[in-house]
Amino acid sequence: MLKLAVLVSGGGTNLQAIIDGIDNGTITNTSIEVVISNNPNAYALERAKNHGIEEICVSPKNYPDREAFNQALLETINSYGVDLVVLAGCLVVIPKCLVDAYPNKIINIHPALIPSFCGTGYYGLKVHEGVLSRGVKVTGATVHFVDEGTDTGPIILQKAVEVNQTDTPEVLQRRVMEEAEWIIMPKAIDLIANGKVEVIDGLAKIKE
Repeated sequence: MLKLAVLVSGGGTNLQAIIDGIDNGTITNTSIEVVISNNPNAYALERAKNHGIEEICVSPKNYPDREAFNQALLETINSYGVDLVVLAGCLVVIPKCLVDAYPNKIINIHPALIPSFCGTGYYGLKVHEGVLSRGVKVTGATVHFVDEGTDTGPIILQKAVEVNQTDTPEVLQRRVMEEAEWIIMPKAIDLIANGKVEVIDGLAKIKE
């Protein structure tokens, strides 16, 4: 059984996709042990509570400095004995101590086709604003392992989404979530839970 810690900062729509996937059998051999948010007002915490999942807030505001917060976050995750840390709309910069403790055991969903529109400064609506300002015709989402860089870890899955000329950043954001994020995040977790993902020479390979 793959035990998850899901880290969220906001509404938790990707968290909901994971919960639904476990409930409907799309994600197998998996349980969510805890949902952790840096934001005490994140609706994702309500989603967890409503599904009987333990939820906790670990906020930087409650610690004297970033190092103390990073250590507290790591200790909180460690205390649940999880196998995989899932960043599902988590706006916290993941500290090196966490990456070192969970090598190729942290995954993130990014709302673009990496290596496009990713890296420092590209998060939330800013990604979709960038896509529209550049005039690209296809965008999408990427699930990748987390390393010390920003959106630089091995890519597990990607799914493309068409960009329409009438799109606003908000409309495009919703379509990318519905047509890509909510599909490939549960799929990636299921693949990992069933031992079908391995990292070889810095690349994530899917076993048949």
